[in-house]
Amino acid sequence: MAKIELKKPVVDEISAGIKDAQTVVLVDYRGLTVEQDTALRKSLREAGVTYKVYKNTMMNFAFKGTAFEGLAPYLEGPSAIAYSSKDATAPARLLTEFAKSAPALEIKAGVVEGTVYDAAGMAKIASIPSREVLLGRLLGSMQSPIANLARVLNQIAEKNGAPAEAPAEA
Repeated sequence: MAKIELKKPVVDEISAGIKDAQTVVLVDYRGLTVEQDTALRKSLREAGVTYKVYKNTMMNFAFKGTAFEGLAPYLEGPSAIAYSSKDATAPARLLTEFAKSAPALEIKAGVVEGTVYDAAGMAKIASIPSREVLLGRLLGSMQSPIANLARVLNQIAEKNGAPAEAPAEA
């Protein structure tokens, strides 16, 4: 069996994984202990992020012709790949958070929704809250003026001597 036939399933696996990915992050995992690596994999898995270690040449072949082709210059030394198709900021956010407790983990670069970012750019992306947090903030900011209006109307009614009605529970 030729070497290329042995490598094709690995390249196909990487290609299938990143096909629908919104974000792909490359990290250097040198220096992580087994316990740290296990904890990292567990936290990423729970967040729906796939994390695997592949040979750089295999990733390079899989990235060719995709939006992730810009990661090729960063494929030097030991590399692991983390990708997510659900939350665009999750891989960068989780890896950056984990790197605070395990400084050996180093983010090399990443692609978020088609744009290539270096390590500094990925750090900025990691500071963006998750979609759920952003939606919660939006809902809170939309709900705040309505709640304030209800309080003011209630105070005006009390001031004019009308009995204050209990506000309806939402």
